[in-house]
Amino acid sequence: MSTEGGRPLIEIETWIFDLDNTLYPSSCRLFDQIHARMTRFIGDRLGLSPDAALALQKTYFREHGTTLRGLMTVNRIDPKDFLGYVHEIDLACVPPDPVLVEALATLPGRKIVHTNGSERHAQRLLDHLGIAGSFCGIVDIEAAGYEPKPGLAGYRELLRRHEVTPATALMIEDMAKNLVPAAAIGMTTAWVRNPVDWAAAGSEGDHIHYVIDDLGTFLAAAATLDRGQISP
Repeated sequence: MSTEGGRPLIEIETWIFDLDNTLYPSSCRLFDQIHARMTRFIGDRLGLSPDAALALQKTYFREHGTTLRGLMTVNRIDPKDFLGYVHEIDLACVPPDPVLVEALATLPGRKIVHTNGSERHAQRLLDHLGIAGSFCGIVDIEAAGYEPKPGLAGYRELLRRHEVTPATALMIEDMAKNLVPAAAIGMTTAWVRNPVDWAAAGSEGDHIHYVIDDLGTFLAAAATLDRGQISP
């Protein structure tokens, strides 16, 4: 399968995945737990009411790219304290996805997670989903020097650490703006459709080569290419 501006999937050798709302559906609302714990952390650490803590959380996300970046920049919060607290969540709401498990196991090429979350959070989710064995690496927010996507630090570390050739790599994300740097450095990109405004912003741009409604189905089709053709 190919689409204008991208490359045929049969040529892809490295598959790069965002984590939250990408490797599991946003409909399970796992991130609601993370958001609630962010608010609680901010309130406890800064002595704010829940409403004030939530307002600050949203302001930092908007102005700094992530709430964590704002807390580090403005309040000098230790990022490890924050990440350890907000990712202590219950994964029971994340459903099993046997199609995704099988697709990742049979899809040729390397698979890497690139996330604004922590490595521990990523590993917990990969284990919970039963797909940890399909991945060869995780590039987390710490590896990026706590510079969140779409900042370039994480992308550069990904290329360096795993010797990724952009021309044969594909990045999959639910936040459309995070695919802009990937396309700029020569990767093929795929956006997991997400109706939330902050995730969909920029999704009409020509940096999006594929649009995905169901990740498991998309990867299963890619795994069968000869291997055959599927439509973007």
